[in-house]
Amino acid sequence: MSEDAMWMTPAARQRLQDELDGLETASRDDATTRARVVELRDLLAKVTVNEMPDDGLVEPGMAVTVTFDDDGSTLAFVLGDRTMLAGDADIDLPVYSPASPLGTAIAGLSVGDTAELAPPQGARTLIITQARPVA
Repeated sequence: MSEDAMWMTPAARQRLQDELDGLETASRDDATTRARVVELRDLLAKVTVNEMPDDGLVEPGMAVTVTFDDDGSTLAFVLGDRTMLAGDADIDLPVYSPASPLGTAIAGLSVGDTAELAPPQGARTLIITQARPVA
């Protein structure tokens, strides 16, 4: 996926397309509507909805589970854009941005890899225990 590309589910993409279609049929006299139309067109031009390969690589579009070494707790989430995925009722996991501290620590790693997370509360080591495509 190119650096400018933005992964999202088909349902999230359709939600944006529906919003754009509605705005394009409405009056474009106000600047806010025109700006949103431009924003939606730009977003949709960058969207990729292709199915992610089930290769264990952590990247946007993957449901990821990590286990923290210090207490054995686990965290399951989708790596992606929270705003874009918010309207997809099929996603029942929290969404973490690739730019978040957690996303930055694990993006590009694979199942079995370890990473260091350094949040304000202190450093934690985690292991990636699962990375599978979001269905």
